[in-house]
Amino acid sequence: MDWRLFNIVFLGLSFMLIFTAFQTCGMIEQRVVDGAKKEPNSTFTGDGYTSLAIIYLTFAGANWAAPSIVAVCGPKISMVMGGAAYLLFIVSFLKPMTWALYTGSVLIGIGAAIIWTAQGCFLTLNSDSETIARNSGIFWALMQCSLLFGNLYVYFAFKGKEEVDANTRTTLFIVLSSACLVGILMLFVLRRLPSNETDNLLSIGASTNTDSDSPSTSGPLYALKRSFELFRTKEILLLSVCYAYTGFELTFFSGVYGTSVGHTQHFGIEANSIIGLIGIFIGVGEILGGAAFGLFGKRTNKFGRDPIVLLGFIVHMAAFYLIFINLPEDSPLNETSGHTYMTSNKYVAIGCGFLLGLGDSSFNTQIYSVLGFMFPEDSAPAFALYKFVQSVTAAVAFFYSTKLLLQWQLLILVVMNVLGTMCFFLVEWGSARVSHEGYSKIE
Repeated sequence: MDWRLFNIVFLGLSFMLIFTAFQTCGMIEQRVVDGAKKEPNSTFTGDGYTSLAIIYLTFAGANWAAPSIVAVCGPKISMVMGGAAYLLFIVSFLKPMTWALYTGSVLIGIGAAIIWTAQGCFLTLNSDSETIARNSGIFWALMQCSLLFGNLYVYFAFKGKEEVDANTRTTLFIVLSSACLVGILMLFVLRRLPSNETDNLLSIGASTNTDSDSPSTSGPLYALKRSFELFRTKEILLLSVCYAYTGFELTFFSGVYGTSVGHTQHFGIEANSIIGLIGIFIGVGEILGGAAFGLFGKRTNKFGRDPIVLLGFIVHMAAFYLIFINLPEDSPLNETSGHTYMTSNKYVAIGCGFLLGLGDSSFNTQIYSVLGFMFPEDSAPAFALYKFVQSVTAAVAFFYSTKLLLQWQLLILVVMNVLGTMCFFLVEWGSARVSHEGYSKIE
Protein backbone atom coordinates (compact mmCIF):
# COMPACT_ATOMS: atom_id res chain seq x y z
CA MET A 1 0.00 0.00 0.00
CA ASP A 2 1.16 3.53 -0.77
CA TRP A 3 1.15 4.84 2.80
CA ARG A 4 2.17 8.30 1.66
CA LEU A 5 -0.99 8.69 -0.42
CA PHE A 6 -3.05 7.15 2.40
CA ASN A 7 -1.63 9.76 4.78
CA ILE A 8 -2.39 12.63 2.41
CA VAL A 9 -6.01 11.53 1.93
CA PHE A 10 -6.62 11.08 5.66
CA LEU A 11 -4.88 14.36 6.38
CA GLY A 12 -7.26 16.10 3.97
CA LEU A 13 -10.33 14.39 5.46
CA SER A 14 -9.25 15.29 9.01
CA PHE A 15 -8.77 18.95 8.10
CA MET A 16 -12.08 18.91 6.22
CA LEU A 17 -13.93 18.01 9.44
CA ILE A 18 -11.94 20.35 11.70
CA PHE A 19 -12.39 23.29 9.34
CA THR A 20 -16.02 22.50 8.58
CA ALA A 21 -16.46 23.30 12.26
CA PHE A 22 -14.18 26.34 12.40
CA GLN A 23 -15.04 28.00 9.09
CA THR A 24 -18.75 27.62 9.75
CA CYS A 25 -18.20 29.09 13.21
CA GLY A 26 -16.19 32.00 11.82
CA MET A 27 -18.77 32.75 9.15
CA ILE A 28 -21.66 33.07 11.63
CA GLU A 29 -19.71 34.24 14.69
CA GLN A 30 -20.94 37.83 14.57
CA ARG A 31 -24.56 36.71 14.18
CA VAL A 32 -24.18 34.28 17.08
CA VAL A 33 -22.70 36.83 19.47
CA ASP A 34 -25.34 39.38 18.47
CA GLY A 35 -28.03 36.84 19.37
CA ALA A 36 -26.32 36.01 22.67
CA LYS A 37 -26.37 39.67 23.70
CA LYS A 38 -30.16 39.81 23.22
CA GLU A 39 -30.95 36.82 25.43
CA PRO A 40 -32.78 37.55 28.72
CA ASN A 41 -30.44 38.47 31.61
CA SER A 42 -27.44 38.23 29.33
CA THR A 43 -24.15 39.72 30.53
CA PHE A 44 -22.30 38.79 27.35
CA THR A 45 -20.50 41.74 25.71
CA GLY A 46 -18.13 39.99 23.29
CA ASP A 47 -17.65 41.07 19.68
CA GLY A 48 -17.11 38.72 16.77
CA TYR A 49 -14.90 41.09 14.78
CA THR A 50 -12.66 41.70 17.80
CA SER A 51 -12.41 37.95 18.27
CA LEU A 52 -11.31 37.44 14.67
CA ALA A 53 -8.72 40.22 14.96
CA ILE A 54 -7.27 38.54 18.08
CA ILE A 55 -7.13 35.21 16.25
CA TYR A 56 -5.17 36.61 13.31
CA LEU A 57 -2.75 38.62 15.43
CA THR A 58 -2.04 35.69 17.77
CA PHE A 59 -1.69 33.41 14.76
CA ALA A 60 0.94 35.73 13.31
CA GLY A 61 3.03 35.89 16.47
CA ALA A 62 2.74 32.18 17.28
CA ASN A 63 4.15 31.18 13.89
CA TRP A 64 7.64 32.02 15.16
CA ALA A 65 7.32 29.45 17.96
CA ALA A 66 5.44 26.82 15.93
CA PRO A 67 8.52 25.24 14.24
CA SER A 68 10.11 24.66 17.66
CA ILE A 69 6.93 22.97 18.93
CA VAL A 70 6.81 20.75 15.84
CA ALA A 71 10.50 19.98 16.34
CA VAL A 72 9.83 18.70 19.86
CA CYS A 73 6.49 16.95 19.37
CA GLY A 74 6.59 15.89 15.71
CA PRO A 75 3.95 16.80 13.11
CA LYS A 76 1.28 14.27 14.12
CA ILE A 77 1.06 15.17 17.80
CA SER A 78 1.42 18.86 16.93
CA MET A 79 -1.62 18.67 14.66
CA VAL A 80 -3.60 16.98 17.43
CA MET A 81 -2.61 19.77 19.84
CA GLY A 82 -3.63 22.42 17.30
CA GLY A 83 -6.93 20.65 16.65
CA ALA A 84 -7.67 20.59 20.39
CA ALA A 85 -7.37 24.40 20.46
CA TYR A 86 -9.96 24.62 17.66
CA LEU A 87 -12.29 22.33 19.62
CA LEU A 88 -12.03 24.44 22.79
CA PHE A 89 -12.87 27.60 20.84
CA ILE A 90 -15.94 26.04 19.22
CA VAL A 91 -17.21 24.49 22.48
CA SER A 92 -17.08 27.93 24.14
CA PHE A 93 -20.06 29.02 22.02
CA LEU A 94 -22.36 26.52 23.73
CA LYS A 95 -22.59 29.05 26.56
CA PRO A 96 -21.15 32.37 25.35
CA MET A 97 -19.08 34.21 27.95
CA THR A 98 -16.96 37.23 27.13
CA TRP A 99 -13.78 35.98 28.83
CA ALA A 100 -14.16 32.54 27.18
CA LEU A 101 -14.59 34.09 23.72
CA TYR A 102 -11.39 36.12 23.91
CA THR A 103 -9.38 33.43 25.71
CA GLY A 104 -10.50 30.94 23.09
CA SER A 105 -9.47 33.40 20.36
CA VAL A 106 -5.93 33.50 21.75
CA LEU A 107 -5.79 29.70 22.07
CA ILE A 108 -7.03 29.10 18.54
CA GLY A 109 -4.51 31.60 17.18
CA ILE A 110 -1.74 29.58 18.80
CA GLY A 111 -3.33 26.31 17.70
CA ALA A 112 -3.65 27.54 14.11
CA ALA A 113 0.06 28.30 13.92
CA ILE A 114 0.92 24.85 15.25
CA ILE A 115 -1.52 22.85 13.13
CA TRP A 116 -0.65 24.59 9.85
CA THR A 117 3.10 24.40 10.40
CA ALA A 118 2.81 20.71 11.27
CA GLN A 119 0.53 20.12 8.27
CA GLY A 120 3.06 21.60 5.86
CA CYS A 121 5.80 19.51 7.44
CA PHE A 122 3.72 16.32 7.26
CA LEU A 123 2.75 17.01 3.65
CA THR A 124 6.40 17.38 2.72
CA LEU A 125 7.39 14.20 4.56
CA ASN A 126 4.85 12.25 2.52
CA SER A 127 5.81 13.75 -0.84
CA ASP A 128 8.77 13.97 -3.18
CA SER A 129 9.60 16.19 -6.13
CA GLU A 130 7.29 14.13 -8.35
CA THR A 131 4.28 13.99 -6.04
CA ILE A 132 4.34 17.28 -4.13
CA ALA A 133 2.09 19.09 -6.62
CA ARG A 134 -0.37 16.18 -6.75
CA ASN A 135 -0.48 15.81 -2.98
CA SER A 136 -0.90 19.56 -2.45
CA GLY A 137 -3.90 19.52 -4.80
CA ILE A 138 -5.47 16.46 -3.18
CA PHE A 139 -5.11 17.90 0.31
CA TRP A 140 -6.44 21.30 -0.74
CA ALA A 141 -9.49 19.85 -2.51
CA LEU A 142 -10.43 17.64 0.44
CA MET A 143 -9.86 20.35 3.03
CA GLN A 144 -11.90 22.92 1.11
CA CYS A 145 -14.92 20.62 1.13
CA SER A 146 -15.38 22.19 4.56
CA LEU A 147 -16.59 25.35 2.83
CA LEU A 148 -19.22 23.39 0.95
CA PHE A 149 -20.63 21.42 3.90
CA GLY A 150 -20.49 24.30 6.37
CA ASN A 151 -22.28 26.74 4.11
CA LEU A 152 -24.93 24.18 3.15
CA TYR A 153 -25.67 23.58 6.83
CA VAL A 154 -25.96 27.29 7.57
CA TYR A 155 -28.10 27.90 4.48
CA PHE A 156 -30.73 25.40 5.59
CA ALA A 157 -30.44 25.86 9.38
CA PHE A 158 -30.80 29.64 9.29
CA LYS A 159 -33.13 30.03 6.33
CA GLY A 160 -35.89 32.44 7.27
CA LYS A 161 -34.39 33.26 10.69
CA GLU A 162 -33.49 36.79 11.61
CA GLU A 163 -31.79 35.91 14.92
CA VAL A 164 -29.78 32.96 16.24
CA ASP A 165 -31.65 31.91 19.38
CA ALA A 166 -30.23 29.81 22.22
CA ASN A 167 -31.73 26.49 21.01
CA THR A 168 -30.50 26.97 17.45
CA ARG A 169 -27.04 27.94 18.73
CA THR A 170 -26.81 24.92 21.03
CA THR A 171 -27.80 22.45 18.32
CA LEU A 172 -25.42 24.04 15.83
CA PHE A 173 -22.37 24.00 18.09
CA ILE A 174 -22.98 20.45 19.30
CA VAL A 175 -22.85 19.41 15.64
CA LEU A 176 -19.77 21.51 14.94
CA SER A 177 -17.97 20.31 18.08
CA SER A 178 -18.68 16.70 17.13
CA ALA A 179 -17.31 17.23 13.61
CA CYS A 180 -14.15 18.83 15.00
CA LEU A 181 -13.64 15.99 17.50
CA VAL A 182 -13.98 13.33 14.80
CA GLY A 183 -11.44 15.22 12.67
CA ILE A 184 -8.96 15.27 15.56
CA LEU A 185 -9.43 11.55 16.20
CA MET A 186 -8.78 10.82 12.51
CA LEU A 187 -5.32 12.39 12.87
CA PHE A 188 -4.36 9.41 15.06
CA VAL A 189 -4.88 7.16 12.02
CA LEU A 190 -1.99 8.80 10.15
CA ARG A 191 0.86 6.35 9.63
CA ARG A 192 4.53 6.87 10.37
CA LEU A 193 6.59 6.08 7.28
CA PRO A 194 9.36 3.47 7.47
CA SER A 195 12.76 5.06 8.08
CA ASN A 196 14.03 4.05 4.64
CA GLU A 197 11.25 6.15 3.07
CA THR A 198 12.11 9.29 5.03
CA ASP A 199 15.87 9.31 4.61
CA ASN A 200 15.69 11.99 1.94
CA LEU A 201 12.61 13.74 3.29
CA LEU A 202 13.76 14.83 6.73
CA SER A 203 12.14 17.91 8.18
CA ILE A 204 13.39 19.82 11.21
CA GLY A 205 12.84 17.53 14.17
CA ALA A 206 9.56 16.37 12.65
CA SER A 207 10.46 13.02 11.21
CA THR A 208 12.37 10.05 12.54
CA ASN A 209 14.71 10.76 15.41
CA THR A 210 17.98 8.97 14.77
CA ASP A 211 21.20 8.78 16.69
CA SER A 212 22.92 10.73 13.94
CA ASP A 213 20.88 13.86 14.65
CA SER A 214 23.17 16.32 16.39
CA PRO A 215 21.92 19.07 18.72
CA SER A 216 23.25 21.67 16.28
CA THR A 217 21.04 20.45 13.44
CA SER A 218 17.83 19.52 15.22
CA GLY A 219 15.60 20.60 18.07
CA PRO A 220 13.55 23.69 18.92
CA LEU A 221 16.37 26.24 19.05
CA TYR A 222 17.67 25.15 15.66
CA ALA A 223 14.15 25.34 14.23
CA LEU A 224 13.77 28.92 15.47
CA LYS A 225 17.21 29.82 14.12
CA ARG A 226 16.33 28.39 10.71
CA SER A 227 13.13 30.45 10.63
CA PHE A 228 15.14 33.66 10.93
CA GLU A 229 17.72 32.44 8.41
CA LEU A 230 15.09 31.51 5.84
CA PHE A 231 13.28 34.82 6.28
CA ARG A 232 16.40 36.61 5.02
CA THR A 233 16.76 34.54 1.86
CA LYS A 234 15.93 35.96 -1.55
CA GLU A 235 13.41 33.20 -2.30
CA ILE A 236 11.37 33.65 0.89
CA LEU A 237 11.45 37.44 0.62
CA LEU A 238 10.05 37.24 -2.91
CA LEU A 239 7.48 34.62 -1.94
CA SER A 240 6.44 36.79 1.01
CA VAL A 241 4.87 39.24 -1.44
CA CYS A 242 2.75 36.37 -2.77
CA TYR A 243 1.98 35.25 0.81
CA ALA A 244 0.84 38.79 1.58
CA TYR A 245 -1.56 38.76 -1.36
CA THR A 246 -3.15 35.49 -0.17
CA GLY A 247 -3.73 37.13 3.22
CA PHE A 248 -5.44 40.17 1.71
CA GLU A 249 -7.68 38.12 -0.56
CA LEU A 250 -8.43 35.62 2.24
CA THR A 251 -9.97 38.40 4.33
CA PHE A 252 -11.84 39.71 1.30
CA PHE A 253 -13.50 36.49 0.16
CA SER A 254 -14.07 35.06 3.65
CA GLY A 255 -15.58 38.17 5.22
CA VAL A 256 -15.79 41.36 3.20
CA TYR A 257 -17.42 40.03 0.05
CA GLY A 258 -20.31 38.25 1.76
CA THR A 259 -20.92 41.26 3.98
CA SER A 260 -20.96 43.55 0.92
CA VAL A 261 -23.54 41.37 -0.83
CA GLY A 262 -25.69 41.22 2.31
CA HIS A 263 -25.60 45.04 2.57
CA THR A 264 -26.65 45.53 -1.07
CA GLN A 265 -30.36 46.33 -0.96
CA HIS A 266 -30.67 45.86 -4.73
CA PHE A 267 -30.88 42.11 -4.00
CA GLY A 268 -33.94 42.60 -1.77
CA ILE A 269 -34.97 39.84 0.63
CA GLU A 270 -32.69 37.37 -1.19
CA ALA A 271 -29.53 39.07 0.08
CA ASN A 272 -28.99 36.76 3.09
CA SER A 273 -29.61 33.55 1.15
CA ILE A 274 -27.21 34.76 -1.57
CA ILE A 275 -24.46 34.96 1.06
CA GLY A 276 -24.87 31.24 1.76
CA LEU A 277 -24.82 30.42 -1.95
CA ILE A 278 -21.69 32.54 -2.44
CA GLY A 279 -19.97 30.56 0.32
CA ILE A 280 -20.96 27.31 -1.37
CA PHE A 281 -19.61 28.44 -4.74
CA ILE A 282 -16.37 29.67 -3.18
CA GLY A 283 -16.02 26.13 -1.87
CA VAL A 284 -16.81 24.64 -5.29
CA GLY A 285 -14.09 26.80 -6.86
CA GLU A 286 -11.58 25.76 -4.19
CA ILE A 287 -12.43 22.07 -4.56
CA LEU A 288 -12.38 21.99 -8.36
CA GLY A 289 -9.13 23.94 -8.43
CA GLY A 290 -7.42 21.70 -5.91
CA ALA A 291 -8.67 18.52 -7.59
CA ALA A 292 -7.65 19.67 -11.07
CA PHE A 293 -4.18 20.78 -9.99
CA GLY A 294 -3.76 17.56 -8.04
CA LEU A 295 -4.71 15.35 -10.98
CA PHE A 296 -2.31 17.22 -13.24
CA GLY A 297 0.50 17.31 -10.69
CA LYS A 298 3.03 15.63 -13.01
CA ARG A 299 2.26 18.08 -15.78
CA THR A 300 2.72 20.90 -13.26
CA ASN A 301 6.21 19.63 -12.55
CA LYS A 302 6.93 19.33 -16.27
CA PHE A 303 5.68 22.74 -17.39
CA GLY A 304 6.17 24.64 -14.14
CA ARG A 305 3.86 26.11 -11.56
CA ASP A 306 3.65 29.54 -13.16
CA PRO A 307 0.83 28.69 -15.63
CA ILE A 308 -1.45 27.79 -12.72
CA VAL A 309 -0.55 30.96 -10.81
CA LEU A 310 -1.15 32.93 -14.03
CA LEU A 311 -4.61 31.33 -14.20
CA GLY A 312 -5.25 32.44 -10.63
CA PHE A 313 -4.10 35.96 -11.50
CA ILE A 314 -6.48 36.22 -14.48
CA VAL A 315 -9.43 34.67 -12.63
CA HIS A 316 -9.04 37.03 -9.68
CA MET A 317 -8.69 40.09 -11.91
CA ALA A 318 -11.93 39.14 -13.65
CA ALA A 319 -13.66 38.66 -10.28
CA PHE A 320 -12.46 42.04 -8.95
CA TYR A 321 -13.72 43.84 -12.05
CA LEU A 322 -17.15 42.18 -11.90
CA ILE A 323 -17.48 42.91 -8.18
CA PHE A 324 -16.52 46.54 -8.82
CA ILE A 325 -19.31 47.06 -11.34
CA ASN A 326 -21.90 44.87 -9.56
CA LEU A 327 -21.86 46.24 -5.98
CA PRO A 328 -22.18 49.76 -4.52
CA GLU A 329 -18.97 51.39 -3.31
CA ASP A 330 -20.12 51.65 0.31
CA SER A 331 -21.47 48.09 0.53
CA PRO A 332 -18.64 46.81 2.80
CA LEU A 333 -19.56 49.42 5.42
CA ASN A 334 -23.35 49.64 5.68
CA GLU A 335 -26.75 48.83 4.18
CA THR A 336 -26.93 50.60 0.84
CA SER A 337 -28.86 51.01 -2.38
CA GLY A 338 -26.13 53.15 -3.91
CA HIS A 339 -25.06 53.54 -7.53
CA THR A 340 -23.57 50.60 -9.43
CA TYR A 341 -22.07 50.46 -12.93
CA MET A 342 -24.48 47.68 -13.90
CA THR A 343 -27.78 46.47 -12.56
CA SER A 344 -26.81 44.40 -9.52
CA ASN A 345 -27.17 40.77 -10.54
CA LYS A 346 -27.28 37.91 -8.03
CA TYR A 347 -25.93 35.39 -10.57
CA VAL A 348 -22.88 37.60 -11.18
CA ALA A 349 -22.42 37.87 -7.41
CA ILE A 350 -22.57 34.08 -7.00
CA GLY A 351 -20.30 33.52 -10.02
CA CYS A 352 -17.71 35.87 -8.52
CA GLY A 353 -17.69 33.64 -5.45
CA PHE A 354 -16.66 30.72 -7.66
CA LEU A 355 -13.93 32.80 -9.30
CA LEU A 356 -12.56 33.91 -5.92
CA GLY A 357 -12.38 30.30 -4.75
CA LEU A 358 -10.76 29.03 -7.95
CA GLY A 359 -8.14 31.78 -7.91
CA ASP A 360 -7.38 31.20 -4.23
CA SER A 361 -6.77 27.49 -4.84
CA SER A 362 -4.46 28.36 -7.76
CA PHE A 363 -2.19 30.43 -5.53
CA ASN A 364 -2.26 28.30 -2.40
CA THR A 365 -1.71 24.89 -3.99
CA GLN A 366 1.29 26.20 -5.90
CA ILE A 367 2.75 27.87 -2.81
CA TYR A 368 2.48 24.52 -1.02
CA SER A 369 4.10 22.83 -3.97
CA VAL A 370 7.02 25.22 -4.37
CA LEU A 371 7.79 25.23 -0.62
CA GLY A 372 7.71 21.44 -0.44
CA PHE A 373 10.04 21.24 -3.44
CA MET A 374 12.49 23.97 -2.49
CA PHE A 375 12.72 23.36 1.27
CA PRO A 376 12.20 19.64 1.93
CA GLU A 377 14.55 19.70 4.92
CA ASP A 378 13.22 23.00 6.28
CA SER A 379 9.50 22.48 5.77
CA ALA A 380 8.43 23.42 9.32
CA PRO A 381 10.02 26.91 9.39
CA ALA A 382 9.23 27.50 5.69
CA PHE A 383 5.50 26.85 6.15
CA ALA A 384 5.49 28.79 9.43
CA LEU A 385 6.86 31.86 7.63
CA TYR A 386 4.18 31.46 4.96
CA LYS A 387 1.42 31.46 7.57
CA PHE A 388 3.08 34.30 9.51
CA VAL A 389 3.04 36.70 6.56
CA GLN A 390 -0.41 35.57 5.44
CA SER A 391 -1.96 36.05 8.89
CA VAL A 392 -0.33 39.48 9.41
CA THR A 393 -1.74 40.80 6.13
CA ALA A 394 -5.11 39.18 6.84
CA ALA A 395 -5.21 41.10 10.13
CA VAL A 396 -4.25 44.34 8.34
CA ALA A 397 -6.97 43.72 5.75
CA PHE A 398 -9.49 43.01 8.50
CA PHE A 399 -8.70 46.42 10.00
CA TYR A 400 -8.93 48.50 6.82
CA SER A 401 -12.01 46.62 5.56
CA THR A 402 -14.08 48.42 8.22
CA LYS A 403 -12.84 51.81 6.98
CA LEU A 404 -12.33 51.76 3.20
CA LEU A 405 -14.89 51.87 0.41
CA LEU A 406 -15.11 48.91 -1.94
CA GLN A 407 -13.10 50.41 -4.81
CA TRP A 408 -10.09 51.11 -2.59
CA GLN A 409 -10.14 47.61 -1.17
CA LEU A 410 -10.27 46.21 -4.70
CA LEU A 411 -7.40 48.50 -5.77
CA ILE A 412 -5.22 47.08 -2.98
CA LEU A 413 -6.07 43.57 -4.14
CA VAL A 414 -5.29 44.37 -7.78
CA VAL A 415 -1.88 45.89 -6.96
CA MET A 416 -0.94 43.01 -4.64
CA ASN A 417 -2.16 40.46 -7.21
CA VAL A 418 0.23 41.92 -9.80
CA LEU A 419 3.18 42.10 -7.40
CA GLY A 420 2.55 38.69 -5.86
CA THR A 421 2.27 36.98 -9.23
CA MET A 422 5.46 38.59 -10.52
CA CYS A 423 7.42 37.60 -7.40
CA PHE A 424 6.16 34.02 -7.61
CA PHE A 425 7.29 33.85 -11.24
CA LEU A 426 10.79 34.98 -10.28
CA VAL A 427 11.06 32.26 -7.65
CA GLU A 428 9.60 29.58 -9.92
CA TRP A 429 11.92 30.44 -12.80
CA GLY A 430 14.83 30.28 -10.38
CA SER A 431 13.79 26.92 -8.97
CA ALA A 432 13.40 25.52 -12.49
CA ARG A 433 17.15 25.84 -12.90
CA VAL A 434 17.76 23.67 -9.85
CA SER A 435 17.90 19.89 -10.17
CA HIS A 436 14.67 18.12 -9.17
CA GLU A 437 16.78 15.94 -6.91
CA GLY A 438 16.59 18.67 -4.26
CA TYR A 439 16.96 22.34 -3.56
CA SER A 440 20.33 23.58 -2.35
CA LYS A 441 20.21 24.56 1.28
CA ILE A 442 21.57 27.69 2.89
CA GLU A 443 24.94 26.99 4.39
